[in-house]
Amino acid sequence: MSARAKSRPLVPFERFQLDCGATLLVAPSPGAPVTAIQAHLRGGHSLDPVGREGTAWMTGRLVDQGTEAKSESEIASALEPIGGSLNGGSSGLSGTVASAQWKQLFTLFTESLTRPTFPKARVDRQRERLLDRLAVERKDPRVQAEQSFRALVYGKHWLGRSEVGTIESTAVMKRADLARFHRQNWVASRAVIAVAGDVQPDEVARFLDRRLADWPAGKELGPPDRSFPKPGVRSKVFAAKRQQVHVYLGHLGIERSDPDYAKLVVMDHILGTGPGFTARITKRLRDELGLAYTVHAAIYSSAGVLPGMFTAYIGTSPEHFATALEGFLVEMRRIRETPVSPEELQLAKDYLTGSFALGFERASRRAGHLIALERHGFPENHVEQLLDAFRSATADEIQAAAARHLHPARTALSVGGPIAARDVAQLHASLS
Repeated sequence: MSARAKSRPLVPFERFQLDCGATLLVAPSPGAPVTAIQAHLRGGHSLDPVGREGTAWMTGRLVDQGTEAKSESEIASALEPIGGSLNGGSSGLSGTVASAQWKQLFTLFTESLTRPTFPKARVDRQRERLLDRLAVERKDPRVQAEQSFRALVYGKHWLGRSEVGTIESTAVMKRADLARFHRQNWVASRAVIAVAGDVQPDEVARFLDRRLADWPAGKELGPPDRSFPKPGVRSKVFAAKRQQVHVYLGHLGIERSDPDYAKLVVMDHILGTGPGFTARITKRLRDELGLAYTVHAAIYSSAGVLPGMFTAYIGTSPEHFATALEGFLVEMRRIRETPVSPEELQLAKDYLTGSFALGFERASRRAGHLIALERHGFPENHVEQLLDAFRSATADEIQAAAARHLHPARTALSVGGPIAARDVAQLHASLS
């Protein structure tokens, strides 16, 4: 294994290539009380077999529920006295521990990562819990509207599917499906492991090299599917007899590597995600018109290796639906057509540059940051570059970025609640 020379970014780290083929990133933080470890496995729920949607999520949820070396109760008993935790998901495994006990956690972590047994009783219990959850969500207008919105934006692409699957796919899922998925897809060549805390990078690398020596490399993944439907005016309604309508409006967004990303972060904090009562959409629809308590809009927060979504959401009463929809579209057009004010711009910049670094105080956030750098191919000083981009953004640049990436005339609209699909479609078409 080899290490790259140290740099001095906000989160200094060293990079290793483990003998098994996994990439390891270690950010030492002397004196940090907590050490975090995360493993990201490329692919996630994009690899769900047809008819077994939710397999990646279920696999991740159960990797720490029993291994070849320890039962679920033994894992829990080992974690409790050291203040440790393990949590899995569709794209990997994460854990935290008091820094002095990192080797104990990493031992449990690597066992769960590479040698889970998926005990039948645990699989059955998790499946029943998920079926209960999905049965409730099938009648929930907010959940159904959000899922329909994703499908309207992404079409048949896997990003348009629910990560947790459906009642039908969950009902037929077996232990063998999870074991097979893990064997085929939780492999070293697809793994990025990040560690942040009071550790020595070389020592961590040697420890994980020993623990993961026989982890199969597996096959690397090819380029991701980028076939998305063209943006256009389309709508869907999930009818439900409730007091509120849940409204999702938007379209295909940007990749995290988009050159306009920093400008769009600033734009979002002026348009729909700013602190307090400063964001335009929040101020107009919530504070001035009193349409709802929860309302927001953003394009940057879902950006990833593949495009995220521009999403505007509000929960409001049915009689205010038209006002809310028009309000979203008016503000989208306004930020495209008119430069933001100097006061708005400075407030957004001050908030972003003042608060951004605070998130890196947590070890788990630092570990997640390292994985993001690796996944997107960003330089080690990416945070510094991003903060500089926030500071240098001008009103004209914000307007130009908004014009390139916001499309009020080509939005998808998904609504859940007591409202007629015909009325929604007609209003949507007339306002677009």
